[in-house]
Amino acid sequence: MIDPVELTAELIRCPSITPEEGGAIQLLETRLKALGFAASRCDREGIANLHARIGEGAPVFGFAGHTDVVPPGDPADWTRPPFSGEIAGGELWGRGAVDMKSGVAAFVAAVAAWREAGGEGSVALLITGDEEGSSTDGTPAILDWMAANGEGLDHCLVGEPTCPERLGEMIKIGRRGSMTANFIATGRQGHTAYPHRAANPLPPLVRLLDRLASRELDQGTEHFDPSTLALTTIDTGNPASNVIPERARATCNIRFNDAHTSKKLAMWMLEEAAAASAGTGVRIESSFRASGESFITEPGRLSDVIAAAAEAETGLTPTLSTTGGTSDARFIKAICPVAEFGLVGRTMHQVDERAPVEEIRALARIYQGVLERYFDGG
Repeated sequence: MIDPVELTAELIRCPSITPEEGGAIQLLETRLKALGFAASRCDREGIANLHARIGEGAPVFGFAGHTDVVPPGDPADWTRPPFSGEIAGGELWGRGAVDMKSGVAAFVAAVAAWREAGGEGSVALLITGDEEGSSTDGTPAILDWMAANGEGLDHCLVGEPTCPERLGEMIKIGRRGSMTANFIATGRQGHTAYPHRAANPLPPLVRLLDRLASRELDQGTEHFDPSTLALTTIDTGNPASNVIPERARATCNIRFNDAHTSKKLAMWMLEEAAAASAGTGVRIESSFRASGESFITEPGRLSDVIAAAAEAETGLTPTLSTTGGTSDARFIKAICPVAEFGLVGRTMHQVDERAPVEEIRALARIYQGVLERYFDGG
């Protein structure tokens, strides 16, 4: 049997700040092999990843998560050292206690307890060391390894923290897409006393940004809130008040629902940039980076199983939600239905990150209940 609190504490003591492995993946590989898992490293470009499977045949239920963490900041700002894994006041302290070494430990404890109780079926764990970073060589590398080695999934639960205030409140069944747009407006430098001799890049750029920020992208869809566009920076690097700059830059970020794709949004912004700069002598260059498309896993067997297990443990009926940022579920949705369920996320990424020890154990019991219901045909 595995105590998820003890295993979480051990993982916290591994300083696995993205992209460092810190000993966390190796610790899990050792533990999972001891439990009878076939464990394979799927490292790529210096990123440590692990695929582990126990059981034969189909269906295969997956748990997915990450051991990498964001930097703790100044350790002096913490009440307890960020990689100590100390228990105090009924809480486990340290970077990753919530996001999401606790979830990974609960996966392991749940599978061990389920099998100890006679559970049978195929379970795979997908554990990456690159969720908090670029993610390009994390979960995608595991999925590439799976495709090359004939491994698949039928359903998957991602253990990210999902609950706003109380364990059991919320299951994520989808996520908004996210994309960043960068604009560079280039004109001709000149003296502010003779603006007709210059081509000021700022008016066309500001006109473009106003058109983008003023546009209502949509009013929401069945499972999603309205899409949003936020301006994040406008820069000229111009220290002189009497000089019209040659160049200005701006950036915006869009969180979009399933009424859009990143490609269609990019085409819209290109059209707006062309219209804003037309006839001005200013050239606006645009570049776009999408970190994920929006997706939805329609309510059904997977969400029903997770909800039933959560309600049995907590007495709460989880809300099905698509709120929040992005997660590695955006990659897994390409191969199987995926949903997310985990701890209360109140202190994740904060100084003094911590999780109640009893909620970590309750999470492991919920995951065990998911396995029991899934393989019993629930």
